[in-house]
Amino acid sequence: MVIVGGVTRLTGSGLSIVEWQPIIGTIPPFTQEDWEILLDKYRQIPQYEEVNKGMTLDEFKGIFWWEYFHRLLGRLIGLVYFIPFVYFVARKRVDRKLGLKLLGIFILGGLQGFMGWYMVMSGLADNIYVSQYRLTAHLGLAFIIYAAMFWVATGLLAPKQAQTPDTAVAASILGLRRFSFTLTGLIFVMVLSGGLVAGIHAGKAYNTFPLMDGHLIPPAMFVLEPWYRNFFDNITTVQFDHRLIAWLLIFLVPIFWFKARKVSLSGTARFASHLLVIALMIQVGLGITTLLLSVPLTFAAAHQAGAMLLFTAALWVNRKLS
Repeated sequence: MVIVGGVTRLTGSGLSIVEWQPIIGTIPPFTQEDWEILLDKYRQIPQYEEVNKGMTLDEFKGIFWWEYFHRLLGRLIGLVYFIPFVYFVARKRVDRKLGLKLLGIFILGGLQGFMGWYMVMSGLADNIYVSQYRLTAHLGLAFIIYAAMFWVATGLLAPKQAQTPDTAVAASILGLRRFSFTLTGLIFVMVLSGGLVAGIHAGKAYNTFPLMDGHLIPPAMFVLEPWYRNFFDNITTVQFDHRLIAWLLIFLVPIFWFKARKVSLSGTARFASHLLVIALMIQVGLGITTLLLSVPLTFAAAHQAGAMLLFTAALWVNRKLS
């Protein structure tokens, strides 16, 4: 779902459907007349006039299907989640504590659907693209939902067992756990910064590495007023911040790995720490490649998938240290 959402944005497909019809919208266009009506509605928004003016029907179909599939997948996820949830609750297979967790995830899913439409609305009137703030919120909420599902699922698959470890070992694991949660939070912040990069197309600029067009700190960092706008609207600052967080992770994750080697951990916890380092290496490689090639679709989508894999590895480390 996250990957399809990323491709939808990268292909400029997100505004191809200008109405939110949760029920009727599941039916795709069948006739030539249906297609003409949809294209005519798209012609009424600024993106068509300023970006895709003169687009043919076949070209419109190319962007329509990405957005349609993204919305359809969202509806399908809702059904696949809700129907078994009701079944298991009715059969009393879910206790109150777990039921509340699952209900909370379902509510977050519904909120995500609303957030998706709220994001689309920002590109229908005065802008040719959706708001980077709403795009970032939509992406961040997707990761929060995923984290909640992952945490509940891993708790069910491997319930925590009561243990009375050595006091010194317990203290070491506690410190390592705090470190791992900090890393997870930093990875999430990096995801949000990536949403801002995507929202203002900052990846199309400064396509050099490790310097930004020959500068360690580019001179255009604070050209907007008031100053805080630069962190959200300035292509230079937004990309610099994304790089800075990546550099922090490049230094901190290996430090975490070395610390983990000195602590007595279970086999799966140690394996999870190895995967965290590997996932970071893959993600950094994908990020640099995407940047140097000026954000090609394949590598950009892989970079977004890599963020999810890195986030997953961090969550698994957290779970195994809890």
